[in-house]
Amino acid sequence: MTRLEERFGDPYNADNPFGHRTILDADERSTVAEGAEAVLDEFGLNAEFVPEALGGRLVEVDELVRRLRPVFRRDASLGLGYGVTSLMAGLNVWLGGSDVQRKWLADLLLGGGKASVGYHELDRGNDLTNNEFAATRTEDGLVLDGRKEVINNAARADAAVLFARTGGKGGGRDHSLLLVDLHQLDGGTFRRLPRYRTLGLRGVGLSGFEFTGCAVPDSALVGDLGQGSDIALRSFQVSRCVMAGTGLGILDAGLFGVLRFALERRLYGQTVAELPHARATLAGAYADLLTADALVTTATRALHVLPATASAYAAATKLLVPTLLEEAMNALSVVLGARFYLREGDYAGFGKHMRDLPPLGIGHAGGISCQLTLLPQLSRLLRALGDPAPAAVFTAGAALPELDLSRLRLFAPSGDPLLAELAAHGTHPGIAAALAKLTADVAALPARDTGVAASPAALDLTDRYAALLAAASVTGYARHNAVPDGWAELALSRLAERLTPSAALPATHPAAEGALFADLLDRATTGSGFCLDRDPVHRTLAQ
Repeated sequence: MTRLEERFGDPYNADNPFGHRTILDADERSTVAEGAEAVLDEFGLNAEFVPEALGGRLVEVDELVRRLRPVFRRDASLGLGYGVTSLMAGLNVWLGGSDVQRKWLADLLLGGGKASVGYHELDRGNDLTNNEFAATRTEDGLVLDGRKEVINNAARADAAVLFARTGGKGGGRDHSLLLVDLHQLDGGTFRRLPRYRTLGLRGVGLSGFEFTGCAVPDSALVGDLGQGSDIALRSFQVSRCVMAGTGLGILDAGLFGVLRFALERRLYGQTVAELPHARATLAGAYADLLTADALVTTATRALHVLPATASAYAAATKLLVPTLLEEAMNALSVVLGARFYLREGDYAGFGKHMRDLPPLGIGHAGGISCQLTLLPQLSRLLRALGDPAPAAVFTAGAALPELDLSRLRLFAPSGDPLLAELAAHGTHPGIAAALAKLTADVAALPARDTGVAASPAALDLTDRYAALLAAASVTGYARHNAVPDGWAELALSRLAERLTPSAALPATHPAAEGALFADLLDRATTGSGFCLDRDPVHRTLAQ
């Protein structure tokens, strides 16, 4: 059991200071449980965001996702609010910053400081290239004007990475990134904006910054003038994978809670868990959690093994995984019934998890931005699949090359090694047919339909690509690792139904569902998590 999991204790223990009851009480007050951040300080969570070469513990991205899981499984507000934003800020500096900037930010984070990242403005959403926040060059340095809004940890950040307009030619080099020491700014030209109230992630301090003629030195530039978009979009490839992975812990916790309820609650002379619909729903949610984990694991390992193609894999992962997780939580809420609406009692934590999940999917980089990353790359990816991905992409625990952010590219080369896994090793007939259909449809896609004015039909191609990538991840992971009986069969069937929905009822797989439910129950009773790695967890079923 990880130190964090052990320290957080059983969430269903009413006397646990980090249990559901305390977390829900804190959530009602728009904060996190008292002492929870101190636990993360003791663990040194910020070190997970700093590369090993700079004194931190960041080595493999898939391992980072696993280490964050206990935090998000307990409280997503704690995980996001404490410092995942520091990772998003740091990635830009690790990739494009000077040696001096890297060391300064690494030392700040390792010393317990916090960094925010300011990409967004409310009026612009994910349309970063039209941001109005500006950095104007002067003889003495740069002058900042404008606002950055809905920024995590803005109220207490020590540093911020800011995405600013530095040119006006309308090209891809109109923006730059700046690393700013917020404690060194003139208080008359800089202020922190009031906090926003939110529906989910209530414990996260979202506010913003306002700059009015605020001077910063030239040394604040991260990389060269005009490199902001390039650096940000490459750093997104890591943060998209990590943010998608944080949601796994939320569904893991929600699934356990509903299983616990279904085993305890009796209806019609039997437990809810014995009812066919409830059992199938639990098995289906478990299958989708494992599928999402397979895609996250494959995409994070591809950052090391297949960095040239990672832009597509990261965007597809951030596009599909939040959808899979939210759909599974919605299905589970039906099993929970009226208790889903309660904000007290043993199962009130499910409602909080369900409120917290959607903002993780739309924050940082929403679905449409991921689709627009994928759309212009599809023709190249599907033109000729080439050789399948190396086994290291799928094999849990296999040695990975060093994470080299400089090898990440904005556009993938021809051929898709993950989809080649489907062609080389066979798959569900519905998946194979969907791959052939997508290849033909992409070949017929006009170039004018691959940008921001893309039609709904064109954007649908990206959804189909992401589902096929998930199928390839399931297939590859199942070939190279021990997996629960029935999972690959049920997962591929559910993905095939997503790719080619029909008016008929979906095909049933009672044997696969039965095997998966048995594995789910075994994990719940033996203290194992519901993700692919079976990490030990501290939680108990109802007595």
